[in-house]
Amino acid sequence: MFKRYTELFKDGKMATIRLFINNDLAIGDIITPEEKQSHYLINVMKQREGNQILCFNNKDGEFLAQIVNVSKKSLNLLIQEQTRIFEKSPDLWLLFAPVKKDQTDFIIQKATELGVSKIIPTITRHTISEKVRVERFQAQAIEACEQCRRVDIPEISEALSLEKVLASWNEERKLFYMDETGNGTRIIEAFSKNNQVSAILVGPEGGFDKKELELLKKLVYTQGVTMGKRIMRAETAVAASISCWQAISGDW
Repeated sequence: MFKRYTELFKDGKMATIRLFINNDLAIGDIITPEEKQSHYLINVMKQREGNQILCFNNKDGEFLAQIVNVSKKSLNLLIQEQTRIFEKSPDLWLLFAPVKKDQTDFIIQKATELGVSKIIPTITRHTISEKVRVERFQAQAIEACEQCRRVDIPEISEALSLEKVLASWNEERKLFYMDETGNGTRIIEAFSKNNQVSAILVGPEGGFDKKELELLKKLVYTQGVTMGKRIMRAETAVAASISCWQAISGDW
């Protein structure tokens, strides 16, 4: 029987530190974290022998682990009990045109927190930044999962041009593109009528190119969506559109 988070208190404190562990996890196992994780626990978080943390691995769920065998530079984790089973987030993809560094960081973090299953950096004609560091994005997604208590980690794709993305698209997945021209369907209407696995496409600062919009409108699996009269920043449109989808068609 799994314990609720409210039941994980001990002496008025809860095991709030949560780490992604790239190992199989099972009750009774003793795990050696990566060197940087041991440093974080010992020197940054000041953890000591007997303290407990939560850990997950993107496949076995979440577990309560006790810190054991602490030295100056290393420690072990004794897996004590399972606190959550593994469960996947809704099958929603995010396609977004990379923007400046801080805004792109925000997009990766919030898309992860809001529960997308796959993130595809998508290069459009007006994309202002084509620098995509997948390893950096993966690290940010893992950190966001640690903080929001998500047990699955979104897949991060290599950057692709919009044309390449569309050329290999599976038509069974509905693609909603955020149409800043105001000619799309109201977001509540579009998402309410959707019964397919889905993806959301948010364009760059300055919007889609005219030819890109023409291409998107011709495809049978796409639907333009309007988010009202106000023009949002790209990172705001990402968070807002995912939130709406989760509330209407997702797991909210």
